[in-house]
Amino acid sequence: MKYLLVLLVLAVGWHMWRRQRVKNTPPPPKNRLAKPEPMVNCAHCGVHLPQSDAIRYQGLHYCSQAHLAQATAPGKR
Repeated sequence: MKYLLVLLVLAVGWHMWRRQRVKNTPPPPKNRLAKPEPMVNCAHCGVHLPQSDAIRYQGLHYCSQAHLAQATAPGKR
């Protein structure tokens, strides 16, 4: 009977310790997702890319310097 009482006291103490430990744990930080960036398509090949990566020339967007050069080459327009 004495061992059951000691076991019960230990179990209650352990339970109280666990509850207190969980209360003191700070909540995990919220993952803040980056805001979505506007997508544009290349005026030469049509591939979609983020606006910040695009090369803008005369109101049109290009995915690379090569496509900009091909689109603005003499005799193209």
